[in-house]
Amino acid sequence: MDLSSIRNAYRRYAKYYDKVFGPVFAPGRRLTMEYINAEPQRRILEVGVGTGISLPDYRDDVTVVGIDVSPDMLEVARRRVAEEGLRQVEGLHEMDAESLEFPDDSFDVVVAMYVASVVPNPQQFIDEMRRVCRPGGDILIINHFASEHPVLRRMEQTLKPLSKVLGFRTDMDLEDLPQLPDFQRIGVHPTNLFGYWKLVHYRNGPVEDIEEPLAMAG
Repeated sequence: MDLSSIRNAYRRYAKYYDKVFGPVFAPGRRLTMEYINAEPQRRILEVGVGTGISLPDYRDDVTVVGIDVSPDMLEVARRRVAEEGLRQVEGLHEMDAESLEFPDDSFDVVVAMYVASVVPNPQQFIDEMRRVCRPGGDILIINHFASEHPVLRRMEQTLKPLSKVLGFRTDMDLEDLPQLPDFQRIGVHPTNLFGYWKLVHYRNGPVEDIEEPLAMAG
């Protein structure tokens, strides 16, 4: 994957992304918003905001900043913000997820929906999200991860050469995401019936006796 391939793929998707992918990804968005909207007045960064399909779902008293590498997708998002009067949206910026133009500790929550298998360098992507998230803040990653079913896994591997055309890697493993002493997963939640997509919840800092909010809600 490279930025040029990603931009080309999402230029093709921009006009019909919401109709085609919106319903497919809706369960993951709902679960994410259930967590994010449980607390007031947080500053949130949405990495890979795309067409802004999730923006109307944020509660009114939070502040949301969205970034995306695709100008075509952002054009749709900006139109949505203007038409729907989404005052909780502070700004939408064309920006590389692997080189965020924000100071350290800028956000209470960083969320990336269906982005981890798109970025060229997942480790740099994670490092940047951690950098801009305050200590003790939350990082939420929703993504498709390679199936444990042998037949489906072979199909995903077969599609791997098409990654540049599709705009995402088909064979990303959950274990490709890091788990470090100061960056631990405190929850992994299936977002659809077959668990094909998962929400991975991290706490940005050491985890000691933390009861995971999503687990309590579920």
